[in-house]
Amino acid sequence: MNHTGTAREIEESPLFSTRFVVRLTIAVACLAALTLAISFGGRWFGARISLAGNTDAITPITLTIGRDTLRLPENTLRFPSQRKNGLSERADLYLTWPEMQGYSKEHRERFDDVSQSSGLIFLQVTQSTMSRDMSGRLEPIYSHLVEGDGVPFANGMTLHHLRADAGYADEVLLTAPRADAQDYVVRCALPATPQMATSGDCQRDIKLGRDLTVLYRFSSTHLPDWDHIDAAIRHFVEARLVNASATGR
Repeated sequence: MNHTGTAREIEESPLFSTRFVVRLTIAVACLAALTLAISFGGRWFGARISLAGNTDAITPITLTIGRDTLRLPENTLRFPSQRKNGLSERADLYLTWPEMQGYSKEHRERFDDVSQSSGLIFLQVTQSTMSRDMSGRLEPIYSHLVEGDGVPFANGMTLHHLRADAGYADEVLLTAPRADAQDYVVRCALPATPQMATSGDCQRDIKLGRDLTVLYRFSSTHLPDWDHIDAAIRHFVEARLVNASATGR
């Protein structure tokens, strides 16, 4: 047996075969690619979780609802499905009060933290299905649904109790006179204590544009600002109507 030749063959044999080195290189490359994917994917996914469906983009979105066209900042639209140009049955918005702005990193706590959502106003813009808005329905409809006399409420308002069979559960009607305009009217489910207030205690609808109904909801903690809120919402929507001349203002 030639031990010298065998020893030489062992000494000259590579520690790792070429095939093994290639496979190892490919495995390392795949592992590196996977690490990068997890890193970037994690950041993207983390950002999506933190936004929770919100966006801070202010790209104008043009929506046509019935006979009206609105150009709205993307970050004011609540639902991703509505953040695209074209025809739409409705637009659901959320705005900070009193800034009247959409989602932003500066005010994200109000959007992300339910306990701070009373700092938001929620709007739903649709084509009108009724000829009168809430103020216009006071005399022909609501006046027949209240019981007893109205009682003074804060901030120049009067509180009216609705009949139990009126279909409005525990809601009350609040009204207030306005100069050169119909009485302000809003329905509210007033909380037992201010701490129990929610972001949607009160709701009111107004008619704007050619044929739009804007229903908005806000916290009862903002009732002292009822007239400012109403004016701000009118201004916000009218300023974003493409057919601005249709407002008649």
